[in-house]
Amino acid sequence: MPSILIVEDDITFSFMLQTWLSKKGFQVCAFSSVAEAKRDMADHAYQLVLSDLRLPDQDGIDLLKWVKEEHPDTALIMMTSYADIQTAVQAIKLGAADYISKPLNPEELLKKIQETIQVPDEEPAETREEALQNPYIEGISPAAVSLFEHVRLVAPTEMSVLINGSSGTGKEYVARRIHEQSNRAKGPFVAVDCGAIPKDLAASEFFGHVKGSFTGAIDNKTGAFVAAQGGTLFLDEIGNLTYEVQVQLLRALQERKIRPVGSNQEIAINVRLVSATNENLRQAIEKGDFREDLYHRINEFTIRIPDLRERQEDLLLFANHFLDLANIELKKNLIGFDDETIRLFQSYSWPGNLRQMKNVIRYATLLAKGRYITCAELPDELQESRHPKTQPVSQLKDENHEIDLIRKALAECNHNKTRAAQLLGIDRKTLYNKLKLYHIE
Repeated sequence: MPSILIVEDDITFSFMLQTWLSKKGFQVCAFSSVAEAKRDMADHAYQLVLSDLRLPDQDGIDLLKWVKEEHPDTALIMMTSYADIQTAVQAIKLGAADYISKPLNPEELLKKIQETIQVPDEEPAETREEALQNPYIEGISPAAVSLFEHVRLVAPTEMSVLINGSSGTGKEYVARRIHEQSNRAKGPFVAVDCGAIPKDLAASEFFGHVKGSFTGAIDNKTGAFVAAQGGTLFLDEIGNLTYEVQVQLLRALQERKIRPVGSNQEIAINVRLVSATNENLRQAIEKGDFREDLYHRINEFTIRIPDLRERQEDLLLFANHFLDLANIELKKNLIGFDDETIRLFQSYSWPGNLRQMKNVIRYATLLAKGRYITCAELPDELQESRHPKTQPVSQLKDENHEIDLIRKALAECNHNKTRAAQLLGIDRKTLYNKLKLYHIE
């Protein structure tokens, strides 16, 4: 695989260029200074260096001279602004393979690279296959590093794990990673959405039933506990279970046995439990909505998934990954995002987290007419965040004042609750709680 080293101090531009070249089949590394590039080249060989002319410690001419002396088999293409063309011509005289002016034309750059070193003409099929097989990435932010370090520590144990995280942060993915890195990896991974189980069918869903045990039971059913034997049972949004179902679940976990509905036979269970919630279960315990003994049973180790807005270093990693997936699904070939879109992504609060970002990029990819996603293709919630209609209404105070402000905010936003929460300076979940408290439709 042809190898390229990028030396560029504009981190956003460097990352986009690195991502695009990687899609085209290159092995790419990037550094922001001449000193870092020299240190890396002492240990790694590259076929091509793409260097900016103006760098923080030295300029590209200095790097070019060093490369020609220390690594004569490595080619160098200089990236310059229009005002630096004369210096670029000097670089050619000093041995640069070529130069290209900013803003870069991707196709022109690819052509120059192909003329300089032998490279594939098209994106290799393996890249697309890998993108399909790896629908999620970990990230590089301190929050992400800490999160997956906890995953690696707890995965080999038999401890029950409670995953805390807002909607859309990837709780099921983290649960799968725990399973895949555990001693039960060869066993099944069974996921149950506790919020989607009707109260009357919860026992059947968890423990199974025998034919004829109740109206509609026309066949035997294997419950989630038996289906997960030898593996991991993932209970998503466990805080949504009714108190009665919590009692049944607790009994099964304590006794390590279950009894299918309508059966007299007990079945020993051997599963590892991983649960997830976007609620504060301690508050639910105080209110009497969640059993404290069940809480301690499912929470031998807690993992918190940070919201996307807490992972600024990961924003563009996820955005480019979701663009790869959208390109594959929609049979498009977009390169990336324009500068204004990147700035908007970095300033937006992403209340729906990764799920929202994936949907936004999929939507924009479908609409995009050029090679880059622009703000014009983004859905309404991001468009509105660029041009807020009003300043936040004011700080919520007493009950009557809150009701009045909430009604005004909803009217202002045409009952868009996400936008209304932003105007009020509160999060969406708090707004929903207040709507329920004050019986506001």
